[in-house]
Amino acid sequence: MHNNRMKRKIFILFSLFALLCAEVEAKGTKAISANDFLNSLGACSSVSRRGENLNETIENVKYTGLRWLRVGYEDDVPAEDFIRLHRQTNVLLSFGLLSGGNNIDRLITESGQLAEAGALLAIEGANEPNNWAITYQGEKGGGRNSWIPIANLHRDLYKAVKEDPVLKDYPVWAISESGAQTDNAGLQFLIIPESANTLMPAGTQYADYANCHNYIVHPAWSGLHDNQTWLSASPTEDCPVDGLYANYGLTWAKKFPGYSEDKLKTLPRVTTETGYAIHEKEGVTEEIQARLYLNLYLSQYKQGWKHTAIYLLKGRANEPDHEAFAFYTLDNQPKQAAHYLHNFTTILADNKSVPKLGVLDYTIPDQPDTTHDLLLQKSDGHFYLVLWGERFAGGTDSVTVKFGKQHKTVKIYNPTVGVLPIKILNKANSLPLLLTNHPMIIEIEK
Repeated sequence: MHNNRMKRKIFILFSLFALLCAEVEAKGTKAISANDFLNSLGACSSVSRRGENLNETIENVKYTGLRWLRVGYEDDVPAEDFIRLHRQTNVLLSFGLLSGGNNIDRLITESGQLAEAGALLAIEGANEPNNWAITYQGEKGGGRNSWIPIANLHRDLYKAVKEDPVLKDYPVWAISESGAQTDNAGLQFLIIPESANTLMPAGTQYADYANCHNYIVHPAWSGLHDNQTWLSASPTEDCPVDGLYANYGLTWAKKFPGYSEDKLKTLPRVTTETGYAIHEKEGVTEEIQARLYLNLYLSQYKQGWKHTAIYLLKGRANEPDHEAFAFYTLDNQPKQAAHYLHNFTTILADNKSVPKLGVLDYTIPDQPDTTHDLLLQKSDGHFYLVLWGERFAGGTDSVTVKFGKQHKTVKIYNPTVGVLPIKILNKANSLPLLLTNHPMIIEIEK
């Protein structure tokens, strides 16, 4: 009997201790793996075609720290080029039909080669069928035509991937611009739900992830704005560009209903194109573009996009005007965006997952709506609190980060300056910062 009473007391004490620990942990913010965040950083590339050179692409990926590239079979890049790129950089590849493609067998075969080499990230559907019509099973679809052929193609593509023994566990990314459907083929869903009243039957599955081209500027929202990248990444109706809501919530062309806003917030999603071309008249200089791109990656990840590809890595010989979007010029000179991304990924560099993510107790009193934060943790246990300002219309925000306890060493980095700390504080329990339109990174020893 005495032993039973002791056991009960021990159990009660243990339970109270667990509750106390949970209460303490609840006061802080749980970190996200820095490695997971870095894995989200991508760009569009032709690797060794359209004026790109494989050796240069390898060096560009190493310098910028990008973790994945969006590619497709339309460029006819040899599989050995992709595999060599992966082996020398560890970069992964999303491989897709892209513009006008309809050859499922080829996509499966070449994706399988990449998968067996460990180079495959995901399989992507058609690129913007509103701009590049596709003929499938003898029927022309997309553009101003019916989108039923597009739906049939992607139903069959999804089935082929999931039945393939090599590819079955890889995610399938949806088409881009499903919001342009001319008829309600149900492409605004990953799986068509019951009572959706679409032309394709309920239960039809197209993809595992929604896919958008939510460029951070739009004809209806031109120029620079505060919260430029934050609003563009929003999954709900407040997004002012061609975002998740306009493609999977209520389609922008014909207003076909899709997911509710609550479901959009948790919908698995990726961005396979985004960016902002240098446009001096709109105030987008090379410097501003570089700052936008850092903020863009952060805003996308914080708002739930698992992977984001900026268009594009390097200017293309057959599309010279598109150099204005790129990290590298047509003659392969790094633009400011490449330098700032190099600094950013160097400061945050990590290639291991964190066995157990920690919690950091911090607050930002009276946090302005143009100030955003993301708490990362490296595998060495150190926290990296990233704050970024979105004052692209001008102005500054003065903020103070208050910590729940005093920290022995706090280091502040500015990726627009370099890779070394710009300031080191000892025994810090608060940190004042002046934010404008780029990230600041705070390293905190655990």
